[in-house]
Amino acid sequence: GVSYKTFAWRSDVLNRLQSKYGSLYRRDNVILSGTHTHSGPAGYFQYTTFVLASEGFSNRTFEYMVNGIMKSIEIAHTNMKPGKIFINKGNVDGAQINRSPTSYLWNPLSERARYSSNTDKEMLLLKMVDLNGDDLGLISWFAIHPVSMNNSNHLVNSDNMGYASYLFEQEKNKGYLPGQGPYVAAFASSNLGDVSPNTLGPSCINTGESCDNANSTCPIGGPSMCIAMGPGQDMFNSTQIIGRIIYEKAKELYASASQEVTGPLASAHQWVNMTDVTVWLNSTHTGKTCKPALGYSFAAGTIDGFGSLNFTQGTTVGDPFWDSLRDQILGKPSEEIKECQKPKPILLHTGELSKPNPWHPDIVDVQIITLGFLAIAAVPGEFTTMSGRRFREAIQEEFATYGMPNMTVVVSGLCNVYTHYITTYEEYQAQRYEAASTIYGPHTLSAYIQLFKVLAKAIATGTVANLSTGPEPPFFKQLINTLIPNIVDRAPTGKHFGDVLQPVNPTYRMGEVVEVVFVGANPKNSAEILTHQTFLTVEKYEATSATWQIVHNDASWETRFYWHKGLLGYSNTTIQWHIPDSAQPGIYRIRYFGHSRKQDLLKAAVIVSFESTSSTFEVVTAL
Repeated sequence: GVSYKTFAWRSDVLNRLQSKYGSLYRRDNVILSGTHTHSGPAGYFQYTTFVLASEGFSNRTFEYMVNGIMKSIEIAHTNMKPGKIFINKGNVDGAQINRSPTSYLWNPLSERARYSSNTDKEMLLLKMVDLNGDDLGLISWFAIHPVSMNNSNHLVNSDNMGYASYLFEQEKNKGYLPGQGPYVAAFASSNLGDVSPNTLGPSCINTGESCDNANSTCPIGGPSMCIAMGPGQDMFNSTQIIGRIIYEKAKELYASASQEVTGPLASAHQWVNMTDVTVWLNSTHTGKTCKPALGYSFAAGTIDGFGSLNFTQGTTVGDPFWDSLRDQILGKPSEEIKECQKPKPILLHTGELSKPNPWHPDIVDVQIITLGFLAIAAVPGEFTTMSGRRFREAIQEEFATYGMPNMTVVVSGLCNVYTHYITTYEEYQAQRYEAASTIYGPHTLSAYIQLFKVLAKAIATGTVANLSTGPEPPFFKQLINTLIPNIVDRAPTGKHFGDVLQPVNPTYRMGEVVEVVFVGANPKNSAEILTHQTFLTVEKYEATSATWQIVHNDASWETRFYWHKGLLGYSNTTIQWHIPDSAQPGIYRIRYFGHSRKQDLLKAAVIVSFESTSSTFEVVTAL
């Protein structure tokens, strides 16, 4: 998935920060990192591969994201106060499996023998408190893919890491709705490239047998039958189970964190042309990174979500049909790129495609921030388990060589820009999904190690000021506009937006689902005018004060908001409330907040806000 991860807006954010705060926040000390979900809005990353995947570039989404990032930085800046940071780490069990175990086995036996598992189980957590010891927030890193929600999901959802964050914040921000309140719990990505939360592992959905093989394929039905599930009965349940495991470990580490992080702050950042790095493999031999390309197995997808064209993982030979189709539509890949990317059979030679804009980034951010003995290495992609281990160790050694021994290095994934995956050289030979998506070729990891060692040395020797900035990334003016047209919303004759089409029942019990259907309008309109903070509320009547109290919003796990698009601008909105066992008996109602797009002849379109309320209903303990 290339959804909620990618930041072409970094330059935009940095420009706005500079105009507001001067030189306080800069490219070297600001990291933009995706906490990562595959169920987010798309269409804001400027490279053509992603623009095509999201059916066009959406300026509206882009602006909304940049504004949101800016707002969160402004809130943090305003609330800044002296405090302390405590660090803790511990293993999270039962939350992950390696989704390319056969690739992992290509790594040298002597290297694998040093580790007890084919995934990194360690969570590293920073606890932040003020000088009175009162809680401010946390940030933790753990290697797991947020794909508990699979690709059949169409709801905007923050997945397992988001659910962990939600649980922690709900506990710390008592009396606040989700997304509100002072306490922030950030669960960040680490070297999760080959790590899946679908702990039951891959099996053939038609026969039930395991398909944990090098090609992730089933005897009957091929690769599209091979899907990893678990641990719950459905994806919502699995998201909760995995999210809770992560949350419980974070809670435990948070409670017992006693080692204080002290010492100076430092940061180093460079832009690098990743298509042209010469890598020293040893004292006599060099290798080179390549212009970006995606291999055949990229199109296969993974056991967490397969591709739609029946490609197979572990493909090391091209197919004449797809090759000729590609050559006719996009032109032939050069001999140079084919040679450089070997043994990857090239499906898309993105590095040689530049219409209407480059298909993949050439210029990539490398960045390290150090807090005392902790080094946060901001990497622009998804490192596999073993890649992350080699990378951390190399940076640690570099710090030690230049007078900073015992540094703790954390891999912070999906930062600043998105460049897909980074496997080890050995895993690359196997050409499963992660390797096929290692876009700069077999020496990608070695190149990153080399580049990050430069940053570590500069910090350790106090020579950051002498680092070159490197080539600035491009900013594209002409982007493919969204292929999804903005049409006016229409309500059926005699009806208005928000009118109830299917009412609620008068009474419900705990565990039941309240459902109400309204005349709807495109939820995208709400990104343009921020009249409402939520698409929905569940409200309880308080007789003593004769007021309605909001108990849930659209970020609550108990609520779901479905938009059903009809023809010619007609649509319905279904709102569900899955009544939790913790609900108080009483009188409730559900409210819907929307925006419709209206256009009069020869006039510019306007966005009109509306709101609506279901009839009241009673929640009882037993009927």
